[in-house]
Amino acid sequence: MKRQEKKLQHLRELYQALPEPETGLPAVKQEYRLEMSDGFRLRTVFWRPSGMNAFPVVVTRSCYPEQEAEFEVHAQGFAARGFGFVLQWCRGIHGSEGDWEPNTHERQDGLDTMHWLAERPEVTSIGYWGNSYLASTGWCMADAVPDKVKSMYLGVYGTDRYTSVYQDGLFRQDIFTWWSMINAGVPVTADYLESCRYRPQIGVDEALWGVRLNWYRDWISNTDRDCEYWSRQGFWRMMQEIPGRLKIPVFIREGWYDHHLGSAVLTWDRLSEQSRACSVFQIGPERHFEDFVLQGQQTEQVKDDRVSSPYFWFAKTLRDGEKPERCCRFYVIGADRWMAMEDLPRSGGRSAVLHLDARQTEHNTGQLRAGAEAEGEVSYIYDPADPVPSHGAESCFKQIREIGSLYQPECGYRKDVVSFVSGVYEKPLCILGSMEVRLFVSSDAEDTAFTAKIMEVFADGRCVNIRGSITTLAYRNGSAVRQTYEPGRVEEICIVMWPIAWQTHPGSRIRVDISSSDFPQYAAHSNYPGVWSLQEKTKPALQTVYTGDRYDSRVILPLYEKE
Repeated sequence: MKRQEKKLQHLRELYQALPEPETGLPAVKQEYRLEMSDGFRLRTVFWRPSGMNAFPVVVTRSCYPEQEAEFEVHAQGFAARGFGFVLQWCRGIHGSEGDWEPNTHERQDGLDTMHWLAERPEVTSIGYWGNSYLASTGWCMADAVPDKVKSMYLGVYGTDRYTSVYQDGLFRQDIFTWWSMINAGVPVTADYLESCRYRPQIGVDEALWGVRLNWYRDWISNTDRDCEYWSRQGFWRMMQEIPGRLKIPVFIREGWYDHHLGSAVLTWDRLSEQSRACSVFQIGPERHFEDFVLQGQQTEQVKDDRVSSPYFWFAKTLRDGEKPERCCRFYVIGADRWMAMEDLPRSGGRSAVLHLDARQTEHNTGQLRAGAEAEGEVSYIYDPADPVPSHGAESCFKQIREIGSLYQPECGYRKDVVSFVSGVYEKPLCILGSMEVRLFVSSDAEDTAFTAKIMEVFADGRCVNIRGSITTLAYRNGSAVRQTYEPGRVEEICIVMWPIAWQTHPGSRIRVDISSSDFPQYAAHSNYPGVWSLQEKTKPALQTVYTGDRYDSRVILPLYEKE
């Protein structure tokens, strides 16, 4: 059986496993060339439940033609249980008129479609369902939908686009360069990694892809969070503001190793009180693709709810007319259990602080201690022409094999990676929230990058990544605009991780790796100042990490206090 057919069969089995009764009748399917307010017509497919004159409807809007067969399974599954299902193709996609340009027309096209449905007498209520870009097409209209729209179920996406695209000025290249290549509107045959390495990146579209993508150029040239493109006007400013205007319940579904997690957390925080009072935020162990890889862990409590969760959400909010209770539900890796709270866990409570000790560093390995010791330092050369390969990541897309919590190389595996390892923890640590790595560093470059990866070393010596992140001297400590740096000056920088729920095993140790690249998860820093996509050349840089009383480089682990 081919891979696609196996996937479709699995979806059918998930619907068959639902306890809700089926009508046993196939859906009545009809296609429309639905006219938008500016005259363009979009291919819209409407599945109706057989024998019903009035029913709730679930809607999705897509730009991915390869998923058409999956939508047919979803539509039949919902229709068999008394729901209508509507699939609309975005402009320029799979039979819809117009030119494909991501995001530009989605709000108005979505609202036109929702109002068309709301005016139909057989439609009793409407819900919107989508993952990734399909969630974006829901979020972008969520604050202005007609009254018949009662809820949304939006997965693996967030409305703070800068957080999804950049981390302290470094572009999440494995996601957005690859996404741009496969959504360019024309076939792109260029080598992916050659495209990532191309300099200056601003010209890669015309040079290697054969098409000019102004929207990609906008993404890679606007590196300040506090700039007009991301934060002051236009589509992305609107997206930031929409959660605060929301009136309906929303189920936000995320994964610990999804590249939109950071943005989704900000989206939850920005929800209006009216919406958040009846919304749900669920974070599982998944990657962006609704699967997961947690090497060395038990996962018996992880169930495939990609069908049951949205179905019961819409049964409650559309068919039964009920309002859900506010809840944050998340999976604890290592403990193999789920927790539920009213809100997301925050840092600022009890923490474990581990201090880096670079004295007597051997084979690029130092120690993590309970207190700051005498001063020490360790240096390495970072060469952008030979970056550290991404392995165990949350911000990848093309490099799917590298996403998740994976077994890591032993200490000393590269000269440009410095490791620090703690003593043994006989009792488990329950880490809940955003971990931080605070470093005192210097460089002989005017700008450069520093990475940190926090890991658990099991009692048998195997090691897996928990979280990793990156920062630059230009955007150090969360700066929204580019700063200058004087080469050789010691600076304190803070590398902030996305939140995590993780319980270590008895007898484990904590390890942190410090380096300056994580490619292609992030673009390799050139070691020159300025906008990364305009850099034409690179150079090696001498990086130094300082430890001790005066330069107290440290790891901060937020702990769950009610264990």
